[in-house]
Amino acid sequence: ILEIVMGIPSGKSNGNDSKKFKGEDKMDGAPSRVLHIRKLPGEVTETEVIALGLPFGKVTNILMLKGKNQAFLELATEEAAITMVNYYSAVTPHLRNQPIYIQYSNHKELKTDNTLNQRAQAVLQAVTAVQTANTPLSGTTVSESAVTPAQSPVLRIIIDNMYYPVTLDVLHQIFSKFGAVLKIITFTKNNQFQALLQYGDPVNAQQAKLALDGQNIYNACCTLRIDFSKLVNLNVKYNNDKSRDYTRPDLPSGDGQPALDPAIAAAFAKETSLLGLPVAAVPGALSPLAIPNAAAAAAAAAAGRVGMPGVSAGGNTVLLVSNLNEEMVTPQSLFTLFGVYGDVQRVKILYNKKDSALIQMADGNQSQLAMNHLNGQKMYGKIIRVTLSKHQTVQLPREGLDDQGLTKDFGNSPLHRFKKPGSKNFQNIFPPSATLHLSNIPPSVAEEDLRTLFANTGGTVKAFKFFQRDHKMALLQMATVEEAIQALIDLHNYNLGENHHLRVSFSKSTI
Repeated sequence: ILEIVMGIPSGKSNGNDSKKFKGEDKMDGAPSRVLHIRKLPGEVTETEVIALGLPFGKVTNILMLKGKNQAFLELATEEAAITMVNYYSAVTPHLRNQPIYIQYSNHKELKTDNTLNQRAQAVLQAVTAVQTANTPLSGTTVSESAVTPAQSPVLRIIIDNMYYPVTLDVLHQIFSKFGAVLKIITFTKNNQFQALLQYGDPVNAQQAKLALDGQNIYNACCTLRIDFSKLVNLNVKYNNDKSRDYTRPDLPSGDGQPALDPAIAAAFAKETSLLGLPVAAVPGALSPLAIPNAAAAAAAAAAGRVGMPGVSAGGNTVLLVSNLNEEMVTPQSLFTLFGVYGDVQRVKILYNKKDSALIQMADGNQSQLAMNHLNGQKMYGKIIRVTLSKHQTVQLPREGLDDQGLTKDFGNSPLHRFKKPGSKNFQNIFPPSATLHLSNIPPSVAEEDLRTLFANTGGTVKAFKFFQRDHKMALLQMATVEEAIQALIDLHNYNLGENHHLRVSFSKSTI
């Protein structure tokens, strides 16, 4: 029998738990809020495993299979688990310098024997208490009043002798050498530039502190003073030059402008001359921390939001969507669903493979967002897969060629949600959820009409609520996320009469 060591004297292993969780999950299973983590270092603690999940949402249960170097981690929602798997498939997670592997479990929830799992539950409670204590953390004010864990994944960084600007990107570049940086918040306190920086793992934070505390970023200036923060998780609201959450590229920038993509900063690192920043501004050809000048200049320029003519956010704009229901899917339905996360320019359902489509978004940020939120969701009864395509654009068919309506150009569509700079829609981007936000409802339309309309999309309406101060808006809850996705595809832009077209998006609220 597997030994599950959870602070239990050896020999008293709980057969049931062990047999249930054999730890032999298949790769790439269907999404689940339970994740199966493999190849864990032997001496790893519950806290370190929980810390992997914290940036993505609330962790609700954990089961360590110590003898097998594996663990199961349960998150509060499937969306959080999907975001976490997507993030770590791009950035390999490490614990104690060892790569570990994360995949969906076949289990939909963890049923653990609480008496045996007491230690894990205690750790979870402590972490959750700290997390809830930290929720009000915003990009500018930081309260450090929280339980001090033995070792936090969050560092507090103070910079002395700052004769040359140090930006968020410069910090990211330096600290990334010690592990994946998940979040950074910068602020000024007592006239000093300070930052909070969160790793996925406390061990990375410890290594960075040991290596960097007391070092100068540039020759003879910008000295790093590093401590562990009392916080174990940062809550970043905006991605801009003051704060950034690398696990959530979808966050608004807070000033109505899309935040500058770090990929662009890197792309322009080579072209320092463009930035109008003389290289000599950084003393020393190679600074003590070996940041190439060009990169430092690019980062400084990025912080100053240097406008690059004709550059859209970096990264690939075209997505490949596969495992579609070819009987049902149309360019219009893909335009509507993917349009929740960006302005879809073109859609092409592949002629020889009608369960796959190419979708071109307005920029790389939007394609990343759509991929993070829609990969693994169900559309017309099938779990769709969304990946970045190698194509740079979606080709339109040649003039006069009939491709059976499989390709559609939406470049001039009036339905783009993100065309207006600073549009409120930038702040209302949420993962697919069973609860929908409805707006632009005319006064003549009643709750009953809307309930009937949404029930006709083939799902069950569980709840409905008009906004108190404004009957133009309402929340409507379907029985499942899949039903809500279907209703959004069918009813976004539905004509309710009186020249009112219904607007539908996913909501973060529940009724």
